[in-house]
Amino acid sequence: MIFARIKWLYATIMIFMGMTLMIATFYLLPQPYSVKLGAWFIRLVVFIRIQVKGHLDPEAQMFLVNHQSEIDIGIIETITSKNIAWVAKKELFDIPFFGLVLRLPKDIALQRESKTSLIKLIKEAKRCLDEGRIISIFPEGTRTETGIMKPFKAGAKLVADKYALKVQPVVLIATASYFSNKGKKFRSGTVTAIYLDSFVADKSDPDWLKTTQNKMQKVYDDELSNHPRNR
Repeated sequence: MIFARIKWLYATIMIFMGMTLMIATFYLLPQPYSVKLGAWFIRLVVFIRIQVKGHLDPEAQMFLVNHQSEIDIGIIETITSKNIAWVAKKELFDIPFFGLVLRLPKDIALQRESKTSLIKLIKEAKRCLDEGRIISIFPEGTRTETGIMKPFKAGAKLVADKYALKVQPVVLIATASYFSNKGKKFRSGTVTAIYLDSFVADKSDPDWLKTTQNKMQKVYDDELSNHPRNR
């Protein structure tokens, strides 16, 4: 138990150092290189390898990603060279130090249960799209470590429908088993990330977000069933 906590503490410190590196180099490097540098630093020093399945669509404009662990953002950042604009809860932007990681690259703050915030989300998404960035959303709205994805929230569909975006789902497999602040655990190893086929959002289909969630859950379940070592 003590050794497990020491490993978790080491990983936590390395994550903090990676964020510090990103902040320290933000105005020294063209973007998104400082963000990628911080993410790669964390991956390397905590000995996380990534097995990528499927292919990134170079024309993708939005990623939908399931969310289990604090390392999920770093994983996505290191499997693509694209400049990513993350959508995150507004309160995260206000956290001392950590908020800088979101504010410096001008990621998108979303205030829950606010119609005004949804309007701002649409405007901010347009700004990021005009800058050539990929909008990345954890549509569950929060982390879940159970392996059962929570219902996807409507914000992703609102933005994708508004601009007829090309959406690519990305399924991360059991990342909470590698790092969890809640469980105070960490282990190195190989994380699986799966790119699903992309599609153009169609506002005439009111169920596409739910259909996408079902597809992502099936891919997740099938991967664990076929490769139980990922648990």
